[in-house]
Amino acid sequence: MSKKGSVADKIPVAESELPALFGDFGNSGKILLAVSGGPDSTALLVLAAQWRAKRGRGPELIAATIDHKLRAASKAEAKMVAKLAAKLGIPHHILEWKGKKPITGVQEAARDARFQMFSKLAKEIGADTLMTAHTRDDQAETVLHRMGRGSGIGGLAGIRRTHIRDDLKLARPFLDLPKARLVATLKRLRIPFASDPTNKDTKYLRARLRKLAPLLAKEGITSANLALMARRLARANAALNRLANEAAFALRADREAGRAFQARGFFLMPAELSIRMLRDAVDAEGIEGPAELAKVEALYDALVSAHRVGKGPTRTLA
Repeated sequence: MSKKGSVADKIPVAESELPALFGDFGNSGKILLAVSGGPDSTALLVLAAQWRAKRGRGPELIAATIDHKLRAASKAEAKMVAKLAAKLGIPHHILEWKGKKPITGVQEAARDARFQMFSKLAKEIGADTLMTAHTRDDQAETVLHRMGRGSGIGGLAGIRRTHIRDDLKLARPFLDLPKARLVATLKRLRIPFASDPTNKDTKYLRARLRKLAPLLAKEGITSANLALMARRLARANAALNRLANEAAFALRADREAGRAFQARGFFLMPAELSIRMLRDAVDAEGIEGPAELAKVEALYDALVSAHRVGKGPTRTLA
Protein backbone atom coordinates (compact mmCIF):
# COMPACT_ATOMS: atom_id res chain seq x y z
CA MET A 1 0.00 0.00 0.00
CA SER A 2 2.85 2.38 -0.76
CA LYS A 3 1.89 5.79 -2.09
CA LYS A 4 2.44 5.92 -5.84
CA GLY A 5 5.16 8.20 -7.05
CA SER A 6 7.35 8.04 -3.96
CA VAL A 7 10.93 7.81 -5.27
CA ALA A 8 12.34 6.70 -1.90
CA ASP A 9 9.96 3.74 -1.87
CA LYS A 10 11.44 2.39 -5.10
CA ILE A 11 15.15 2.47 -4.24
CA PRO A 12 16.79 -1.00 -4.15
CA VAL A 13 17.96 -2.21 -0.75
CA ALA A 14 21.65 -1.41 -0.29
CA GLU A 15 24.17 -3.79 1.24
CA SER A 16 24.82 -1.21 3.96
CA GLU A 17 21.22 -1.65 5.17
CA LEU A 18 21.54 -5.39 5.82
CA PRO A 19 22.93 -5.16 9.38
CA ALA A 20 19.96 -3.00 10.42
CA LEU A 21 17.50 -5.39 8.79
CA PHE A 22 18.94 -8.67 10.04
CA GLY A 23 21.39 -7.75 12.81
CA ASP A 24 19.15 -8.49 15.77
CA PHE A 25 18.66 -12.06 14.48
CA GLY A 26 22.39 -12.77 14.44
CA ASN A 27 22.25 -14.81 17.64
CA SER A 28 19.83 -17.35 16.18
CA GLY A 29 21.32 -20.79 15.77
CA LYS A 30 19.47 -21.78 12.64
CA ILE A 31 16.96 -19.72 10.64
CA LEU A 32 14.24 -21.23 8.46
CA LEU A 33 13.35 -18.86 5.62
CA ALA A 34 9.76 -19.05 4.34
CA VAL A 35 10.03 -18.48 0.59
CA SER A 36 6.99 -18.70 -1.68
CA GLY A 37 8.70 -17.48 -4.83
CA GLY A 38 6.94 -14.12 -4.87
CA PRO A 39 8.97 -10.88 -4.87
CA ASP A 40 8.95 -10.31 -1.09
CA SER A 41 10.11 -13.75 -0.04
CA THR A 42 12.53 -14.09 -2.97
CA ALA A 43 14.14 -10.86 -1.81
CA LEU A 44 14.28 -12.33 1.70
CA LEU A 45 16.18 -15.34 0.41
CA VAL A 46 18.64 -13.21 -1.57
CA LEU A 47 19.24 -10.51 1.05
CA ALA A 48 19.50 -12.97 3.95
CA ALA A 49 22.14 -14.86 1.96
CA GLN A 50 24.04 -11.60 1.33
CA TRP A 51 23.84 -10.69 5.02
CA ARG A 52 25.08 -14.14 6.07
CA ALA A 53 27.96 -14.01 3.55
CA LYS A 54 28.96 -10.53 4.68
CA ARG A 55 29.07 -11.64 8.34
CA GLY A 56 31.13 -14.69 7.48
CA ARG A 57 29.58 -16.70 10.32
CA GLY A 58 26.23 -18.04 11.61
CA PRO A 59 23.37 -18.34 11.83
CA GLU A 60 22.79 -21.21 9.42
CA LEU A 61 20.12 -20.52 6.79
CA ILE A 62 17.65 -23.07 5.41
CA ALA A 63 14.83 -22.22 3.00
CA ALA A 64 11.46 -23.90 2.50
CA THR A 65 8.65 -23.46 0.00
CA ILE A 66 5.10 -24.75 0.37
CA ASP A 67 3.31 -26.06 -2.70
CA HIS A 68 -0.32 -25.45 -1.77
CA LYS A 69 -1.58 -27.48 -4.74
CA LEU A 70 -4.12 -24.71 -5.41
CA ARG A 71 -2.66 -23.42 -8.70
CA ALA A 72 -1.15 -25.21 -11.69
CA ALA A 73 1.98 -23.03 -11.50
CA SER A 74 2.76 -23.71 -7.84
CA LYS A 75 4.97 -26.74 -8.47
CA ALA A 76 7.11 -24.87 -11.01
CA GLU A 77 7.38 -21.88 -8.66
CA ALA A 78 8.64 -24.11 -5.85
CA LYS A 79 11.27 -25.57 -8.18
CA MET A 80 12.31 -22.05 -9.20
CA VAL A 81 12.95 -21.22 -5.54
CA ALA A 82 14.91 -24.45 -5.11
CA LYS A 83 17.11 -23.52 -8.05
CA LEU A 84 17.83 -20.04 -6.67
CA ALA A 85 18.53 -21.42 -3.19
CA ALA A 86 21.01 -23.91 -4.62
CA LYS A 87 22.75 -21.07 -6.47
CA LEU A 88 23.03 -19.18 -3.18
CA GLY A 89 24.28 -22.25 -1.33
CA ILE A 90 21.24 -22.52 0.93
CA PRO A 91 19.57 -25.91 1.60
CA HIS A 92 15.95 -25.94 0.44
CA HIS A 93 12.85 -28.02 1.23
CA ILE A 94 9.60 -28.26 -0.73
CA LEU A 95 6.57 -29.03 1.43
CA GLU A 96 3.17 -30.01 0.04
CA TRP A 97 -0.21 -29.09 1.47
CA LYS A 98 -1.93 -32.41 1.02
CA GLY A 99 -5.49 -33.48 1.65
CA LYS A 100 -8.88 -31.97 0.88
CA LYS A 101 -8.97 -28.17 0.69
CA PRO A 102 -11.81 -26.14 2.21
CA ILE A 103 -14.42 -24.58 -0.08
CA THR A 104 -14.56 -21.35 1.94
CA GLY A 105 -11.90 -19.61 4.01
CA VAL A 106 -9.14 -21.00 1.80
CA GLN A 107 -6.63 -18.23 2.55
CA GLU A 108 -7.12 -18.53 6.30
CA ALA A 109 -6.82 -22.33 6.14
CA ALA A 110 -3.71 -22.04 3.96
CA ARG A 111 -2.14 -19.61 6.43
CA ASP A 112 -2.73 -22.01 9.33
CA ALA A 113 -1.46 -24.95 7.28
CA ARG A 114 1.69 -23.01 6.35
CA PHE A 115 2.57 -22.31 9.94
CA GLN A 116 1.98 -25.91 10.99
CA MET A 117 4.19 -27.22 8.17
CA PHE A 118 6.94 -24.67 8.75
CA SER A 119 6.80 -25.28 12.50
CA LYS A 120 7.09 -29.05 12.01
CA LEU A 121 10.05 -28.64 9.66
CA ALA A 122 11.74 -26.19 12.03
CA LYS A 123 11.59 -28.75 14.83
CA GLU A 124 12.90 -31.49 12.55
CA ILE A 125 15.93 -29.49 11.40
CA GLY A 126 16.56 -27.75 14.72
CA ALA A 127 15.73 -24.21 13.58
CA ASP A 128 14.90 -21.78 16.39
CA THR A 129 13.67 -18.96 14.12
CA LEU A 130 11.14 -18.81 11.29
CA MET A 131 11.73 -15.74 9.12
CA THR A 132 9.02 -14.37 6.84
CA ALA A 133 8.98 -11.49 4.35
CA HIS A 134 6.08 -9.41 5.67
CA THR A 135 6.49 -5.82 4.45
CA ARG A 136 5.20 -2.39 5.41
CA ASP A 137 2.40 -2.96 2.89
CA ASP A 138 1.36 -6.11 4.76
CA GLN A 139 1.44 -4.16 8.01
CA ALA A 140 -0.83 -1.46 6.57
CA GLU A 141 -3.32 -4.01 5.24
CA THR A 142 -3.37 -5.77 8.61
CA VAL A 143 -4.06 -2.52 10.45
CA LEU A 144 -6.89 -1.59 8.05
CA HIS A 145 -8.37 -5.07 8.38
CA ARG A 146 -8.32 -4.87 12.17
CA MET A 147 -9.73 -1.35 12.16
CA GLY A 148 -12.70 -2.73 10.25
CA ARG A 149 -13.17 -5.38 12.93
CA GLY A 150 -13.02 -2.82 15.74
CA SER A 151 -9.84 -4.27 17.25
CA GLY A 152 -8.35 -2.95 20.46
CA ILE A 153 -4.95 -1.32 20.93
CA GLY A 154 -3.10 -4.63 20.77
CA GLY A 155 -4.73 -5.58 17.47
CA LEU A 156 -4.15 -2.15 15.92
CA ALA A 157 -0.47 -2.44 16.85
CA GLY A 158 -0.36 -4.79 13.89
CA ILE A 159 2.26 -7.40 13.06
CA ARG A 160 5.20 -7.62 15.42
CA ARG A 161 8.80 -7.68 14.20
CA THR A 162 9.48 -10.60 16.53
CA HIS A 163 7.07 -12.92 18.26
CA ILE A 164 7.21 -16.33 19.96
CA ARG A 165 4.60 -18.87 18.88
CA ASP A 166 4.70 -22.50 19.99
CA ASP A 167 8.31 -22.08 21.15
CA LEU A 168 9.34 -20.86 17.69
CA LYS A 169 10.61 -17.31 17.18
CA LEU A 170 8.90 -15.55 14.27
CA ALA A 171 11.01 -12.86 12.62
CA ARG A 172 9.95 -10.20 10.10
CA PRO A 173 12.98 -8.12 9.08
CA PHE A 174 11.17 -6.24 6.27
CA LEU A 175 8.30 -4.86 8.33
CA ASP A 176 9.44 -1.26 7.78
CA LEU A 177 10.25 -1.70 4.08
CA PRO A 178 7.75 -1.06 1.26
CA LYS A 179 7.24 -3.91 -1.17
CA ALA A 180 8.35 -1.68 -4.05
CA ARG A 181 11.90 -1.56 -2.68
CA LEU A 182 12.13 -5.34 -2.67
CA VAL A 183 10.85 -5.53 -6.24
CA ALA A 184 13.40 -2.88 -7.26
CA THR A 185 16.15 -4.91 -5.57
CA LEU A 186 15.31 -8.05 -7.53
CA LYS A 187 15.06 -6.14 -10.80
CA ARG A 188 18.47 -4.59 -10.21
CA LEU A 189 19.93 -8.04 -9.57
CA ARG A 190 17.95 -9.49 -12.51
CA ILE A 191 16.45 -12.20 -10.34
CA PRO A 192 13.05 -13.49 -11.52
CA PHE A 193 10.12 -13.99 -9.18
CA ALA A 194 6.61 -15.40 -9.38
CA SER A 195 3.34 -13.46 -9.39
CA ASP A 196 0.37 -15.01 -7.60
CA PRO A 197 -2.86 -13.99 -9.40
CA THR A 198 -4.88 -14.42 -6.19
CA ASN A 199 -3.14 -11.29 -4.86
CA LYS A 200 -5.33 -9.31 -7.27
CA ASP A 201 -8.49 -11.38 -6.87
CA THR A 202 -11.01 -9.06 -5.23
CA LYS A 203 -13.00 -11.91 -3.74
CA TYR A 204 -10.30 -11.78 -1.03
CA LEU A 205 -10.26 -8.97 1.52
CA ARG A 206 -6.57 -8.12 1.22
CA ALA A 207 -6.88 -7.74 -2.54
CA ARG A 208 -9.77 -5.32 -2.03
CA LEU A 209 -7.71 -3.33 0.45
CA ARG A 210 -4.84 -3.13 -2.07
CA LYS A 211 -7.25 -1.80 -4.66
CA LEU A 212 -8.28 0.97 -2.24
CA ALA A 213 -4.66 1.94 -1.54
CA PRO A 214 -4.34 4.73 -4.17
CA LEU A 215 -7.56 6.39 -2.99
CA LEU A 216 -6.53 6.18 0.66
CA ALA A 217 -3.06 7.52 -0.15
CA LYS A 218 -4.60 10.68 -1.62
CA GLU A 219 -6.04 11.37 1.84
CA GLY A 220 -2.71 10.72 3.55
CA ILE A 221 -3.63 7.18 4.64
CA THR A 222 -0.44 5.64 3.26
CA SER A 223 1.29 2.45 4.29
CA ALA A 224 3.99 4.59 5.92
CA ASN A 225 1.47 6.45 8.10
CA LEU A 226 -0.46 3.30 8.99
CA ALA A 227 2.80 1.57 9.94
CA LEU A 228 3.79 4.60 12.02
CA MET A 229 0.46 4.42 13.86
CA ALA A 230 1.01 0.70 14.47
CA ARG A 231 4.45 1.34 15.98
CA ARG A 232 3.05 4.01 18.30
CA LEU A 233 0.19 1.79 19.38
CA ALA A 234 2.61 -1.10 19.93
CA ARG A 235 4.59 1.17 22.26
CA ALA A 236 1.42 2.15 24.15
CA ASN A 237 0.29 -1.47 24.27
CA ALA A 238 3.60 -2.59 25.79
CA ALA A 239 3.33 0.12 28.46
CA LEU A 240 -0.25 -0.85 29.32
CA ASN A 241 0.70 -4.53 29.50
CA ARG A 242 3.47 -3.71 31.94
CA LEU A 243 1.15 -1.62 34.13
CA ALA A 244 -1.48 -4.37 34.06
CA ASN A 245 1.10 -6.99 35.08
CA GLU A 246 2.32 -4.83 37.95
CA ALA A 247 -1.25 -4.20 39.08
CA ALA A 248 -2.10 -7.90 38.89
CA PHE A 249 0.85 -8.71 41.14
CA ALA A 250 -0.05 -5.98 43.64
CA LEU A 251 -3.72 -6.97 43.79
CA ARG A 252 -3.24 -10.73 43.97
CA ALA A 253 -5.46 -11.85 46.85
CA ASP A 254 -3.79 -15.19 47.42
CA ARG A 255 -0.54 -15.77 45.59
CA GLU A 256 -0.66 -19.46 46.49
CA ALA A 257 -4.13 -20.17 45.09
CA GLY A 258 -4.58 -19.29 41.44
CA ARG A 259 -5.56 -15.88 40.12
CA ALA A 260 -7.78 -14.21 42.70
CA PHE A 261 -7.74 -10.40 42.92
CA GLN A 262 -8.73 -7.94 45.63
CA ALA A 263 -12.10 -6.67 44.41
CA ARG A 264 -11.89 -3.12 45.75
CA GLY A 265 -8.54 -2.40 44.09
CA PHE A 266 -9.57 -4.19 40.90
CA PHE A 267 -12.64 -1.98 40.40
CA LEU A 268 -10.84 1.23 41.35
CA MET A 269 -8.30 0.80 38.55
CA PRO A 270 -8.81 2.26 35.06
CA ALA A 271 -11.03 -0.13 33.10
CA GLU A 272 -8.33 -0.75 30.47
CA LEU A 273 -5.95 -2.18 33.08
CA SER A 274 -8.65 -4.26 34.79
CA ILE A 275 -9.75 -5.72 31.45
CA ARG A 276 -6.16 -6.64 30.60
CA MET A 277 -5.74 -8.31 33.99
CA LEU A 278 -8.97 -10.20 33.47
CA ARG A 279 -8.01 -11.32 29.97
CA ASP A 280 -4.59 -12.52 31.11
CA ALA A 281 -6.18 -14.46 33.96
CA VAL A 282 -8.74 -16.09 31.66
CA ASP A 283 -6.04 -17.00 29.13
CA ALA A 284 -3.84 -18.48 31.86
CA GLU A 285 -6.57 -20.53 33.53
CA GLY A 286 -8.89 -21.23 30.58
CA ILE A 287 -8.85 -24.20 28.24
CA GLU A 288 -10.33 -22.69 25.05
CA GLY A 289 -7.41 -20.63 23.77
CA PRO A 290 -7.03 -16.82 23.85
CA ALA A 291 -10.25 -15.11 24.90
CA GLU A 292 -11.87 -12.65 22.50
CA LEU A 293 -11.59 -9.06 23.68
CA ALA A 294 -15.32 -8.40 23.25
CA LYS A 295 -16.16 -11.38 25.48
CA VAL A 296 -13.72 -10.21 28.16
CA GLU A 297 -15.21 -6.72 28.01
CA ALA A 298 -18.70 -8.17 28.43
CA LEU A 299 -17.49 -10.20 31.42
CA TYR A 300 -15.89 -7.12 32.95
CA ASP A 301 -19.10 -5.09 32.51
CA ALA A 302 -21.05 -7.88 34.22
CA LEU A 303 -18.58 -7.92 37.10
CA VAL A 304 -18.82 -4.16 37.50
CA SER A 305 -22.63 -4.31 37.59
CA ALA A 306 -22.57 -7.13 40.14
CA HIS A 307 -20.04 -5.26 42.29
CA ARG A 308 -22.20 -2.12 42.35
CA VAL A 309 -25.21 -3.96 43.78
CA GLY A 310 -23.13 -6.23 45.93
CA LYS A 311 -24.29 -9.47 44.33
CA GLY A 312 -24.55 -11.22 40.99
CA PRO A 313 -24.57 -14.60 39.24
CA THR A 314 -21.46 -16.66 38.72
CA ARG A 315 -20.05 -16.22 35.21
CA THR A 316 -17.54 -18.27 33.25
CA LEU A 317 -15.39 -17.73 30.18
CA ALA A 318 -13.06 -20.16 28.39
